[in-house]
Amino acid sequence: MSKQPHLLVSDGELADIALIPGDPGRVDRIAAMCDDSTVLSENREYKVVNATYEGRELTICSTGIGCPSAAIAVEELQAVGVDTVIRVGTTGALQEGIEIGDMVVATGAAKDEGTSKRYESETVPAVPDYGVLSGLVDAAEANDEDVHVGPIATDDAFYAETDAYVEAWEEAGLLAVEMEAAAVFSLARRKGMRAGAICTVDGNLVEGTQKGETDDDELPSKAKNNVERAIRIALDTVTGL
Repeated sequence: MSKQPHLLVSDGELADIALIPGDPGRVDRIAAMCDDSTVLSENREYKVVNATYEGRELTICSTGIGCPSAAIAVEELQAVGVDTVIRVGTTGALQEGIEIGDMVVATGAAKDEGTSKRYESETVPAVPDYGVLSGLVDAAEANDEDVHVGPIATDDAFYAETDAYVEAWEEAGLLAVEMEAAAVFSLARRKGMRAGAICTVDGNLVEGTQKGETDDDELPSKAKNNVERAIRIALDTVTGL
């Protein structure tokens, strides 16, 4: 079988489960926490690595920013045999009291994006697989980590998140907003895959703390290694799936 045009991988080259961060740099951070790893391809926003963690083979694949590139990744991962994807990303909090460094496990994602709507009606829910969702929560508890569990929003336009949008999301009880989960959940469900997402909070929109605006010295202690904590939970989830 020919290689997939964007991930540049072929059938049978990948593990059955993939961690899918947005940032290619986070692929390296995840791989560094595994027992061993091998880079398979690097193309555009996509970096694909095979790794082993506590005897469990897995693939790590970046998706870039936003739903269009994430959907391409999910489509091509499924085409070469991957059946489970877990997003390991960052997110902006939408409720007071959710701090930088906190982690959110999504129970669903509002479709404030356009990609999933090319596949199905916006009234069809974008939800994770229950086994992956519960696996993330169980792994967090096993690591003595508290996680916020609930619905989030997925938005296409980072710089168009107006006060009105934020207020509407907050009033709806959504915990956080990010840019990929709705498409990942929707595509996975349609293709018979399992999917889940754990995201680390890097700002709080309702409290006025935007991504990148907080000085490192002002961060809570739990935010110092926030990404590594979420990665560890995701990796421990992999071993149980």
